[in-house]
Amino acid sequence: MKRLYQYFFRGLISLLPLGLTVYVLYLFIAWVESLAMSVIRPIVGDFYLPGLGIVLGVLLTVGVGFLVSQRLVRRLMSWVELPFINLPVVKSIYSSLKNFADFFGPSEKDSQQVVVLRMPGSELSIVGLVTRQHMNGLPEGLTGEDQVAVYLPMGYMIGGYTVFVPRSWTLPIDMSVEEAMRSSLLAWMASNKSAPPASFRSED
Repeated sequence: MKRLYQYFFRGLISLLPLGLTVYVLYLFIAWVESLAMSVIRPIVGDFYLPGLGIVLGVLLTVGVGFLVSQRLVRRLMSWVELPFINLPVVKSIYSSLKNFADFFGPSEKDSQQVVVLRMPGSELSIVGLVTRQHMNGLPEGLTGEDQVAVYLPMGYMIGGYTVFVPRSWTLPIDMSVEEAMRSSLLAWMASNKSAPPASFRSED
């Protein structure tokens, strides 16, 4: 009976993430498809192919990306952003979301770096993301010699801290920003890539 109990929960643990992921993707795709078709329905009429809304949505997103890459359109976008960067409460929300999105954008890939932060004489190690390679433009109290800004995400994405430390305190590691954020989200409980999942390890 105990072994059946273990098999049940191992199966549940194996199937639950897969099922939830498929379900969330299904809801997202259905929402995008419905939204896209509601926009293009006046143009295409009753003509419909499964996935047409998603394809057109992707093409529209690529087209917007192409447009905002042009200097004139970027200038127009800066005018559109004026209300969002000047209203007191909206400014804080918009600026935070925009800076966070820009950090993961293609143009920022060269500056993204995952590091292990360790103070001299301490065995404590913390994984963080370097968000500034220099202190140029910051207030005088934050300008230190060869310092970097390191963002330390907290488990389950409930927040984080940004610390300004000497560059010598950081050790770059071979991990992408996406992997580091995903691991932080799970409080680093995910199995090592080279180790088999716990649910498939054999019993002693």
